[in-house]
Amino acid sequence: MGHWYESSIDRQIREAAERGEFDDLPGAGKPLPGAGEVLPDDWWLRDLVQRENLSAAIPATLLLRRDLEDLPEAVAKKTSEQAVRAYVAELNVRVVRAHRGELAGPAIALALVDADDAVRQWRARRAR
Repeated sequence: MGHWYESSIDRQIREAAERGEFDDLPGAGKPLPGAGEVLPDDWWLRDLVQRENLSAAIPATLLLRRDLEDLPEAVAKKTSEQAVRAYVAELNVRVVRAHRGELAGPAIALALVDADDAVRQWRARRAR
């Protein structure tokens, strides 16, 4: 007959389950959020940031990268061409600062945003 081995971690989990510490957890019996959806590669990081409210802990260069990725959605929420141009100008200032190494975080290579292109996209979305 073989010998059965239970690691200390397995024992702690078993004992916690026997005490009922896993009963009535939030979300028990519910589907996982995002099940069946195609998620971005960094879904776990975004979830962690949102769940733990870590936005202050994210380096400025990575926040800038995220803001550039979310540009179409952010521009769509603007109410005027002037607001779109002001938003793009602020992003471009941050891009230049990142290129100069003035922002905290890892070095990133990002292109400046074309304000005219952003306005064209904004107008096209509003026309729909």
